[in-house]
Amino acid sequence: MTTLTQRLTVSPQAAVALTLALTAEERTRSRYRFESLDGQSVYLQLPRGTVLRDGDFLQSDDGFVVQVSAKPEPVLTVTAESELPLLQAAYHLGNRHVPLEIMPTYLRLSPDPVLRALLEHRGLHVVEEVQPFHPEAGAYGHGH
Repeated sequence: MTTLTQRLTVSPQAAVALTLALTAEERTRSRYRFESLDGQSVYLQLPRGTVLRDGDFLQSDDGFVVQVSAKPEPVLTVTAESELPLLQAAYHLGNRHVPLEIMPTYLRLSPDPVLRALLEHRGLHVVEEVQPFHPEAGAYGHGH
């Protein structure tokens, strides 16, 4: 099994050996065993608090390079007729410490029937989808 110990800050000199598709939650794990799309086992042994992003490159001590991709996962995508209701929704979800992807035209969060009802009650459009999820990392670059 390959142990990935470092995130590369620039594009790797070596060829990418495999792609590791991870959900948003999995991209917050710094010590964990994963399987690649082709069934190869890799172990993350990264500094605590590391949050991986789509497109990041990881490397083992022996030069094995892996690229991280954001795995599509079930999400709720929230849209509104104007900006203000979307901003208000982001405020209310933030007060609940909900991992949230914030874009100019939509919000995205993990499925939750209670939050969906809250958002719909506020007049927002909520659609269940399977999409890559890129929640904000938080004010200090890590989760709670």
